[in-house]
Amino acid sequence: MQMLYDSDSFVVVHLQANEPAEGEPPPRVARHGFEIVDKRTNKEVYLDGSWAEAFQRQINAWQLNTPTQEEVEETLDGYAELAQNPLVMH
Repeated sequence: MQMLYDSDSFVVVHLQANEPAEGEPPPRVARHGFEIVDKRTNKEVYLDGSWAEAFQRQINAWQLNTPTQEEVEETLDGYAELAQNPLVMH
């Protein structure tokens, strides 16, 4: 797990597939995803599959052309509209 972004409004975490334990077969498909937490609404959305791939492309674009915080927050706000899960602390 790697925190990619933390502001007053959002947290973005990259969750990578774990390596299998010694002697275990590797998973058929190594999954990774991104969790976006909207601190304003206390909701989170988990992006995997094609959503994660699209978000990874966005991150790659940001690395080439550093965005302003407003641009990042605007993009995250669009993803946060998908958030249906209330944030639950374990």
